[in-house]
Amino acid sequence: MRHKARIIAGMAAACGAAAGVTAAAARDYPSRVVQIIVPTTAGSSADILGRVLADGFSSRLGKPFIIVDRPGANGVLGTADVARANPDGYTLMHGATYSITVQPLIDKQAGYTIKSFTPVCQTFKNDQVVVVPPNSPLKSARDIVEATRRKPGGLNVAVPGIATIPHLAMIAWADQAKVAFNDVPYKGPAEEMQAVRAGQIDFAAVPLTAAAGSGLPMPGLFAEARNPALPNVPTFKEQGYDVAPLSYGGLLGPAGMPAEVTRKLEAACIAVMKSAAAQKVVRNTLQPAGYFADSAGFARNLATDTAEKNRLVPLLHPH
Repeated sequence: MRHKARIIAGMAAACGAAAGVTAAAARDYPSRVVQIIVPTTAGSSADILGRVLADGFSSRLGKPFIIVDRPGANGVLGTADVARANPDGYTLMHGATYSITVQPLIDKQAGYTIKSFTPVCQTFKNDQVVVVPPNSPLKSARDIVEATRRKPGGLNVAVPGIATIPHLAMIAWADQAKVAFNDVPYKGPAEEMQAVRAGQIDFAAVPLTAAAGSGLPMPGLFAEARNPALPNVPTFKEQGYDVAPLSYGGLLGPAGMPAEVTRKLEAACIAVMKSAAAQKVVRNTLQPAGYFADSAGFARNLATDTAEKNRLVPLLHPH
């Protein structure tokens, strides 16, 4: 019995020592290079803003933070690497949460869920918008719905791929309006905009950044409020359709990161996002009000968005 007690006491001491090392490591964080994985290609908005964050973190926290672009499988490859990483704060992710809230629902091999991550800070939020060809008679969301009901077979809408955020916006809108749009997937927003400009499609759903400056009519914006960059474009909510699908992202780590590490990164993120370099990216990407959130706010947005995507993804129909 005394031998067993000694074993138990030894195990407790070992656990205590391990906990002490963990606490010390958290207090000393960072003590070496930190990599921030961006699960998209170099030059993407997440990559550009991620580099601003990395530079700011390096100067504020005293160790190098480096960006590693790891695109592939609609963001799943890089996102999965972060989910599997040691939760010590030395492998982070900066990118759109699409790869967390949507991809696991359509790719059962993703190997992670929302519970696989620690939200640190939300750094961007992208509005989606509907555009129509020049001289189109479709001036409002209701015009599009009524025209869809009148036209045999319905109207054709361009989307930048199946299950993308603009496509899910169409699914949500059609579900609310009790109509069926004919989704026509393109390779990306640039191709969509060409088709709209040429009058080859009835309308298109694209990220606002792709449509801004195009001069094409915009019957509606999928957002909680009008975007300051385009104050004359009404939201779908204003027009009677409670549809504002989230498309946003930020900095995350693996689940189980020490709270002290998360707090250090969150504080640095808040400071860097106020910098001139970050604010320039914010302006260039037409960020709406409420684009930034701290760790707790980011976690709430992830939970809300995951519930919404779980509702929408089953409404997708095959093409």
